[in-house]
Amino acid sequence: MIRRPVAVVTAIVLFAEGLGIALLQWFLGTVVDRQKMSLAGLDPDAMSLSSKAGGVVFGLYFVFCGVVALLVAVRDRPAAGLGRVVLISVAVVHGLLGALTVGLVGWGAFVFMMVVLALVVLTLMTYDRKTGTGEPGTGESGPDEEGAPAAPVAPPATGAS
Repeated sequence: MIRRPVAVVTAIVLFAEGLGIALLQWFLGTVVDRQKMSLAGLDPDAMSLSSKAGGVVFGLYFVFCGVVALLVAVRDRPAAGLGRVVLISVAVVHGLLGALTVGLVGWGAFVFMMVVLALVVLTLMTYDRKTGTGEPGTGESGPDEEGAPAAPVAPPATGAS
């Protein structure tokens, strides 16, 4: 019930974040270029170009992660293979960025990073468990892949002999 909306919201947030990162890095590269700033003798043009290129690459990475989350929502199946690795990696990136933003930007940015981290982890975890009926937590056995009913599960032993 909650899986698809969470995956869609995750995708939208990652799209917006990818665009925001790319625009921010582009702006910073333009500032460096116009002011001819130099850091430890580095060429200002190289610094500007690398800032813009890094922003575009990082923005495309977030957009790709958003596409994976959107595909999870559309297909209503968990991400597998490369898609799962990408979603795990973006969760790790948000954890690290959250730790950095607390000191550099403030608590508001930290909260945003943790919300995005929670969305990504929730997207991964809600699609992680396989249930027979599609309803998490029902405990009922559903049909197997061929359509035959699954064998009933015996109740756990009480330990009394």
